[in-house]
Amino acid sequence: MEQEKKKIAIVCGGDSSEHDVSLRSAQGLYSFFDKDRYDVYIVAIKGLDWNVDLGDGTTSRIDLNDFSFMNNGQKTFFDYAYITIHGTPGENGILQGYFELIGIPYSTSGVLVEAMTFDKFVLNQYLRGYGVTVADSLLIRKGYEEVVSDDEVEERIGMPCFVKPAADGSSFGVSKVKNKDQLAPAIRKAMLESSDVMVESFIEGTEISIGCYKTREKTVVFPATEVVTSNEFFDYDAKYNGQVKEITPARINDDTARRVAELTSHIYDILHCNGIIRIDYIISKGKGKDGQEVDKINLLEINTTPGMTLTSFIPQQVKAAGLKMSDVLTDIVENQF
Repeated sequence: MEQEKKKIAIVCGGDSSEHDVSLRSAQGLYSFFDKDRYDVYIVAIKGLDWNVDLGDGTTSRIDLNDFSFMNNGQKTFFDYAYITIHGTPGENGILQGYFELIGIPYSTSGVLVEAMTFDKFVLNQYLRGYGVTVADSLLIRKGYEEVVSDDEVEERIGMPCFVKPAADGSSFGVSKVKNKDQLAPAIRKAMLESSDVMVESFIEGTEISIGCYKTREKTVVFPATEVVTSNEFFDYDAKYNGQVKEITPARINDDTARRVAELTSHIYDILHCNGIIRIDYIISKGKGKDGQEVDKINLLEINTTPGMTLTSFIPQQVKAAGLKMSDVLTDIVENQF
């Protein structure tokens, strides 16, 4: 008797500014999954409106009590949830808590790790304690903006600097600030996305992004992608509207590439991650113990639900590594069983 296929829910949408980007990631994932091995469905959520695409032009409402749905009069259950929501509730631990409660395995890290990696300021302070190099930063909370003065920001962080939502999974609300007069409007803009705002020092260097996943049997760190944009920084237009040049593998020397891969694997273990993560770094120039110039690896942020469109970083890196996305996704799913 043929074994019944596992039913996979690709959970997308969410309640952040990147709702539509998440839908595109879901389409990418759907194309990547091995359909001979799995029955794959796309589940789009927004607020409490959760619906599964039945593949015939119709949808069925998800029963939030058990994440089931009706299909041809039959109550149908999922075996696994692949979360590809960028932002809340899929990247900050909320959705992970729901799946923990109802006992469905899922593709991302657990509740604590998701909550911590979603808050850039908290993550940076935590990893700093493990010796990971991060940019200097300050936290400004809504309603307490006067606690940190513009002069203090200029003295402590310097100019130019970045102002960004501390707890948000997108490129929305991010500003590069070049003088004190630009601080207040940049903070207001960031607070439209998050009640906590991080002011972070600017680091000159090469921006790279690198993916990693682990199973019980192996560690896989993909080749890094170099991000080159003529924009002020890697903003939404650069990320999604083609105003960027992406070079995989990145044009960094072999020793730096090795160190980046080792650090990425180490951070994965520190946080006890699950599934694919993508870490963004800036490679700057610094001085080694012998006074010679060395590449300094500065962590920017960690993405625990990285983009999965056909042209996203991870599919590019998987291809550059000589691997197949379908095999990578199978690794991640089967590692939970």
